[in-house]
Amino acid sequence: MKKITLLCLTLLSFAGFAQQKSTGVVNLTSNMTAALLLDSGTSTVTLTLSGPNDRYFALQLGSFDFGMQSGTDLVYWNNTTLVDAKHGGIGSTPSIDPINNWTLVTNQNNSPVAGRRTLVYTRPFNTGDSNDYTFNFADNTIDLAWARASSASFVMSNHGGGNRGLSFDVPLTTLGVEDFSLEASKLYPNPSKGEFSIQTKTYLNQVNIYTQTGAFVKTIFTENNEEVVNVEVNGLSTGIYLIELVNDNQKTWKKVIVN
Repeated sequence: MKKITLLCLTLLSFAGFAQQKSTGVVNLTSNMTAALLLDSGTSTVTLTLSGPNDRYFALQLGSFDFGMQSGTDLVYWNNTTLVDAKHGGIGSTPSIDPINNWTLVTNQNNSPVAGRRTLVYTRPFNTGDSNDYTFNFADNTIDLAWARASSASFVMSNHGGGNRGLSFDVPLTTLGVEDFSLEASKLYPNPSKGEFSIQTKTYLNQVNIYTQTGAFVKTIFTENNEEVVNVEVNGLSTGIYLIELVNDNQKTWKKVIVN
């Protein structure tokens, strides 16, 4: 029978954390909003942009001094797609990027209210395209500028007066931390009758089961792509058991009560 000295165990814990930052919903003007969500784990940004569904609306983003500043990154809705473009300066029509790096998530007409279109698109922080603004997760603010047609039209013009504006230094607020470490795995039900599940956000190689005194009971090998591992150990006596979760980089321990 294999025994272990529990007090002498070195538990490896290499935590993998993913953070998100968001502008929240920014009210640009009546019937037009924008929100940015940055994810450090995937190095992607998600843009939710709403505007009137009968005309173009555009958003300039990044770090700049004024709207329509030459060389700044922008996107605009042309009644078909969200166009990836670059400003050529005041009075110039934006130039369309050779590659559109924004990927559609959802496109909802009359959402959340009649007469409004809500677009959700995503792209990497750094696309490798010199026309695109490179997002830096360490930044705490971002500049936004917006425009829309003064009347129903998808021609990129006619957006004077109250149909354009600027929002400098919009805060990017940290939303929280998502723990992808093995230690964050959940074991349920607990107490159990010797049958329980382990839910993990990382990969799991094996599950080792010990009695509370350190006597080895069983090893269960798992598939790396399993998010939920079902464990069934028949004939366990009533008591507390120590569950060792193992992958290539981490080890952690859980307890389960067997009734």
